[in-house]
Amino acid sequence: MRNAVELIQQLNYTDECNWIEAKRGSAVDRSILESVCAFSNEPGLGGGYLILGVEQEELSLFPTYYASGVEQSDKIQLDLSSQCASMFNQPIRPTITVEIVNGKNVIVAFVPELPDGQKPAYFKSEKMPQGAYRRIGSSDQRCTDDDLFVFFNKEDSFDSTVVRGSSLDDISEEAIALYRQLRGKVNAFAEELQYDDADLLHSLGCIRKEKGEIRLTYAGLLLFGKRIAHRRLLPMVRVDYVRVPGNEWMEDPENRFTTIDMRGSLLEMVQRVFSQITDDLPKGFVLPEGELQAESNGLPTRVLREAIVNALIHRTYRENQPIQIIRYGNRIEIKNPGFSLKPEDHLGEPGSKNRNPFIAAVFHETNLAETKGSGIRTMRALMEKASLMLPTFESDHGRNQFTVRLLLHHFLGVEDVKWLSSFVDYKLNEDQKRALIFTREVGAIDNSSYRQLNGVDLLKASADLRDMRAKELLAQKGKGRATYYTVGKNLLIKTESVIEDVVKTGVPDTNPSVHSAKTPANETNTPAHSAKTPANETNTPAHSAMTPANETNTPAHNSNVIDDNDRSENDYAIAAIVSEISELGARINDATLVNDIITRLCKIRSFKAVEIAKLFNRQEDYFKRKYLTKMISTKKLRYTYPDMVNHPDQAYITEKTDK
Repeated sequence: MRNAVELIQQLNYTDECNWIEAKRGSAVDRSILESVCAFSNEPGLGGGYLILGVEQEELSLFPTYYASGVEQSDKIQLDLSSQCASMFNQPIRPTITVEIVNGKNVIVAFVPELPDGQKPAYFKSEKMPQGAYRRIGSSDQRCTDDDLFVFFNKEDSFDSTVVRGSSLDDISEEAIALYRQLRGKVNAFAEELQYDDADLLHSLGCIRKEKGEIRLTYAGLLLFGKRIAHRRLLPMVRVDYVRVPGNEWMEDPENRFTTIDMRGSLLEMVQRVFSQITDDLPKGFVLPEGELQAESNGLPTRVLREAIVNALIHRTYRENQPIQIIRYGNRIEIKNPGFSLKPEDHLGEPGSKNRNPFIAAVFHETNLAETKGSGIRTMRALMEKASLMLPTFESDHGRNQFTVRLLLHHFLGVEDVKWLSSFVDYKLNEDQKRALIFTREVGAIDNSSYRQLNGVDLLKASADLRDMRAKELLAQKGKGRATYYTVGKNLLIKTESVIEDVVKTGVPDTNPSVHSAKTPANETNTPAHSAKTPANETNTPAHSAMTPANETNTPAHNSNVIDDNDRSENDYAIAAIVSEISELGARINDATLVNDIITRLCKIRSFKAVEIAKLFNRQEDYFKRKYLTKMISTKKLRYTYPDMVNHPDQAYITEKTDK
């Protein structure tokens, strides 16, 4: 068991992580018990530490934790042990000690992980799954229905449930024929190929008899359903292919993006989506010396296919949302509803957890998907073999979303070597050089992306990123669990493309607050590849009302001229409001007061809903419903992406008023 000094040192080095949670500890409140619940439930974590009587220095650039002390340590530890024994569906028994650090009493509680047969622990006063919590990264996340598959493998999966209003008439004969063709290539003597169509569908778990009527399961409708049936029964379950000119979500307000909507049988969708994307990809070939046949140096087709298949198999079909495939000039981002059931740090390891086992089985039997959970490992190996930047994977439990990012960029090409040579005085290691190129291409990097790019652990990633921050190659944005890094001052100076951008438009965007590390704005203006529009698809231009470029409070995807002094003043102003929030106490439910604080906060810069909710220690959904949605309707706030309310980077900014 770690002692308090070791835990504080760890916090100062890496900030809060998946196995440490620091609290002021003036009382045993709901947030402490949520951490207890999350530590006891998280599979494979082994438990976690609560350290009470420790606070973070608010105005410190890097996370600086110190022992503030617990005044009534005997009472607090007694309350903690008694509430752990009584508040949940089963007693939780943490190991609690009181230690003295710099003359202050600090409480260290180790919460062990529960055995599999006893999970999940949940608040007795609440229903499942909302009453249970998981430890995702450095946060405690309320469980969803999908989380139950982590705890109850025997539960019926969603894809095995019946679709109301469906019938055998909704089955596509072409999709069944395609399955027979694909399965026959793998095993021409497979038993199921001898069945008629009805028996075949039944053997695959695609139809069930309910009240004397044959109904399709979700697996049956998704795998073998007609397009018209998908539109009627699953109107939002589709794939949206979005082509964005340039490297940002909205670079040219007059030519924003075009979309192609695709729906239908998943077996048919794989090739359709794959063909649509590959038609847009830049083609490049090299002829090695002494060779007669050229080799492709573009994105490996197997990587793209595997990414598409993973999105179709592993997305949650409980959410009425499309899969988004966004084609930027320098990368492809695939966003599908549904967080990863495997911890982010274990992605790429053998074995998989399927939320849609019947759909996954069909994909595996037809060789459309990698077996034994090796898809991500294969993607990484193929990208490395092609000398491309490794793919990054981001699982967001809070937004219930999984993102795959594929950079169309060859690492350490001739231009990169020339560009990196200007940084020789900074004595960067190979991992840091790779991170510089990634930041130049994508616009930002966080600890998770750094670890995936370089295959290093949390401590190594934190040390390297701090070193680059100290050298002003990267600029830190956010604090604590929301920390990420954008292009820093010295990186701007050394990058010719950014210098050209400064000459044309002034100082690049230095207030990318609506962009998290998940989908950051690119600050380097890398030339974009042109996108082709296939003749056989309907392209829907997404034009709408534009925000004038000279408006005072423009979203972060437009250029704002803010110097270092302005940024400092903004940081202090935000810190003052955060301090004001922490002193609200019982008045936190005063709607007028809360609205006023949100208005002042979003006047400084734009904030996401999850960021605002965390400041008030509230759940995002509750806060959006009680405050933010109402403030939008009364025009006290406006969206940074008004034309796409469900945009993954949606944020709020105070509405401009005429005086």
